[in-house]
Amino acid sequence: MAAEIVNPRSDSESRNGRTGQDDGAEPLDSFDPAFALHRGGKMAVQATVPIRDKDDLSLAYTPGVAKVCSAIAEQPDLVHDYTWKSQVVAVVTDGTAVLGLGDIGPEASLPVMEGKAILFKQFGGVDAVPIALDCTGVDEIVETVVRLAPSFGGVNLEDISAPRCFEIEKRLQERLDIPVFHDDQHGTAVVTLAALRNAARLSGRALGDLRAVISGAGAAGVAIARMLIEAGVGDVAVADRKGVVSRDREDLTPIKAELASFTNKAGLSGSLESALAGADVFIGVSGGTVPETAVASMAEGAFVFAMANPDPEVHPEVAHKYAAVVATGRSDFPNQINNVLAFPGIFAGALQVRASRITEGMKLAAAEALASVVGDDLAADYVIPSPFDERVAPAVTAAVAAAARAEGVARR
Repeated sequence: MAAEIVNPRSDSESRNGRTGQDDGAEPLDSFDPAFALHRGGKMAVQATVPIRDKDDLSLAYTPGVAKVCSAIAEQPDLVHDYTWKSQVVAVVTDGTAVLGLGDIGPEASLPVMEGKAILFKQFGGVDAVPIALDCTGVDEIVETVVRLAPSFGGVNLEDISAPRCFEIEKRLQERLDIPVFHDDQHGTAVVTLAALRNAARLSGRALGDLRAVISGAGAAGVAIARMLIEAGVGDVAVADRKGVVSRDREDLTPIKAELASFTNKAGLSGSLESALAGADVFIGVSGGTVPETAVASMAEGAFVFAMANPDPEVHPEVAHKYAAVVATGRSDFPNQINNVLAFPGIFAGALQVRASRITEGMKLAAAEALASVVGDDLAADYVIPSPFDERVAPAVTAAVAAAARAEGVARR
């Protein structure tokens, strides 16, 4: 079975929104194309083998299927060869942190999870199944996913609020022997690092020469900070609503206390605005607005990655007054930091080699491969490729697979 890119229905009445409207109200589809596209869902399940006659039926189902089941029972690893397990990812959410909409619940999260699934297929050739859970407790989510895991080759955690997302991912990876990847954390971090690598290359600087300030100490901010440090960025300070996360603060959660232990070597304290004075890089993953005066105080030739959607922390028109490279999370400005550049290829590479997990080395390899796609076309308005660049997924897939083998987590 495989997930379709689009819903294959031929019923034009269903597609134009004229079914299921028995209350006499004007269908939402009639005036909003987003509703028209979503009617009935954005994906379907499709057979990959024909069922044309009784012979086909006897092979695909009983009695032929019993031979395959028995073989797998005797040699469990055969499940990878004779089922879809090694080609499919579970996209799991509890609906608590959906696309800036917040805690809207599992049902309301489904359009996003369907969207994520078709992006897996479109950009990475990976089948994915949306799973929206009607529970929010860490123990409940972990136990539920562990019980679902035999059907999947990997788990993509999506739109689960911090700080629970950190513990959920950690505990699942400890209990499962398949990749578990929280895209809001690591996908964002991979693409951010790729763009930063190219921005540094454009300006003739090394990552070690840079001091970065991150606005937001949630899932994305913590993961970005960790990855930038792993990649060799000189110093990284992270600010939350109360200011810079520093060791002298007494109000830190365990996650933020750990964050303080490996960031902010300069010992900064106080506000985000004060930390930006002389900084080389601003990375926004929090929303809100950064005052223009603070942006103006950054170092000459600075980089501003304002990634909040739909309203960047620093509007590009303001950022361009002071920064050499500007990136956002929006598709209508150059240099879009978009997770779709990372997660399809990362999972494709991990599944290709049947990796037991996704390591820091695999994520760093993904970032380097993504950055390399830009090549000699590097420019201030082109430090990261488009999601529609057909070179992206193959480059990331190959790099991740090679890194998995090098790090000893590949099983083929």
